[in-house]
Amino acid sequence: MAEIRVMGEHQYPDLIRLFNGLFERSLNTILVRGDDEPLYLPADDACGQHRIIFAHGFFSSALHEISHWCVAGAKRRTLVDFGYWYKPDGRTAQEQALFESVEVKPQALEWMFSVACGLRFHFSADNLSAEIGASRDFERRVQRQVLQYLDTGLPERAGMLVDALRAFYNTDPLRPESFRLQHESEADCEAQPERATG
Repeated sequence: MAEIRVMGEHQYPDLIRLFNGLFERSLNTILVRGDDEPLYLPADDACGQHRIIFAHGFFSSALHEISHWCVAGAKRRTLVDFGYWYKPDGRTAQEQALFESVEVKPQALEWMFSVACGLRFHFSADNLSAEIGASRDFERRVQRQVLQYLDTGLPERAGMLVDALRAFYNTDPLRPESFRLQHESEADCEAQPERATG
C-alpha cells in the first residue's frame, strides 16, 4: 500500500529517503536517525558508508547536520564530526562568539533548507545553560550569507537538496523576502537592494 503524505507534515523518513536518494550512491553518504547526540561518522571497517546521524528523529536536527555536511570539504568528510572540536553547552560569551563564527554558513543553509520544505527556521545558539541566545549580529550575518547564496548560487550538494525539497514539498522558489529577521521592520526589508535569485 502506498504511503500517503499529508501536506504540512515534516516526517524524518521522508527526509532520509530524499537525502539518500541523492547521495547514497553518488557520495556514499547516508542520513541516519540517531538516539543520542548528532554525529558525523566517515566510512570505516564497521560500516562502508559515511553517516550523518541526527538526534532523536528531530527533523530540524537532520537539516542542521546536513547543512554541516554541505559545508564540509572532501578532506573534512573523512574525519569524525568533520574534525571539529565541540565545546558543550555552557560556553562563555567569548567562546560563544567563536561558535557563531563557524555556524554562519551551516545555519544559512539550514534556513534555506527549512524554507524549501515549508518549515519554520530557528537560529541555534546551542548554549542554553549560559542563557546566551543567538545574537542579532549573528542573525544578520546568517541572513547576509543566505542573500549571498541567492545572488551567487548554492554549493552543488546544497542546491541539489534544495531542489529535491522544493519538489517534494511543492514550495516556491527561494527569494530574499522569505528570509526576513523577526526584528526587521518592513521599512528595513524594503530598503534592501533587490538581488538576483538565479
